[in-house]
Amino acid sequence: MSCILSIDTSTEVCSVALSEDGMCIFHKEDFDGHKHAENIGPFVDEAMSFADSHAIPLDAVAVSSGPGSYTGLRIGVSIAKGICYGLDLKLIAVPTLQLIAVPVLLQMDLEDDALLCPMIDARRMEVYAAIYDRGLRELRPIQADVVDADTYKPWLDSHPVYFFGNGACKCKDILTHPNAHFLEGKKPLAKYMFPLAEKRIAMEQFEDVAYFTPFYLKDYVAKKAKNKVLEEVTNKKVDK
Repeated sequence: MSCILSIDTSTEVCSVALSEDGMCIFHKEDFDGHKHAENIGPFVDEAMSFADSHAIPLDAVAVSSGPGSYTGLRIGVSIAKGICYGLDLKLIAVPTLQLIAVPVLLQMDLEDDALLCPMIDARRMEVYAAIYDRGLRELRPIQADVVDADTYKPWLDSHPVYFFGNGACKCKDILTHPNAHFLEGKKPLAKYMFPLAEKRIAMEQFEDVAYFTPFYLKDYVAKKAKNKVLEEVTNKKVDK
């Protein structure tokens, strides 16, 4: 078995965990918002100090790979790659939507034909979502969905579908199908990453540390600052 340092900064939660032999042995979370750049370094230091004090050598670093917050994903992946470079460790990418589904599978007694639809808020009525069966086999790939009553109708007509994640709450009043079930409080947390990471280790599914990038799904679009003075100066220069 392996000792894995896991990192997730894909949403509003910042979390780090350490696992060994199929058990989480250390975890640290911050739920207060987007302070990832401030918290991730100390959290990682604590986890690595815990490993050192217990004479546990690290074998790999797992990181939530997206989709999610553009800035958050960059922070998490950057520090994961830095640790892998510095300590010559393997890098494992864990899809964020699968990560959110892990506690649902571990903690709930689901119907045999139940489907899982983890959702990440993408603003307005848009969510990043995918549909999985209970084995986390992808039945519908990750997409940016603008949710209406018919978005998941083909699945809801034939299966109970569980919606969860920080994008699900805004869909509750729209998805009123009797087979639609909503679960609260399910977040992507590093302490749930080890089952997915260990599976990738067994399959030797590692990432190229130099070239790996997160799965943003949509390109980042920077907002143009509204500065009237700057705009007037720019317009005058153009007129000349």
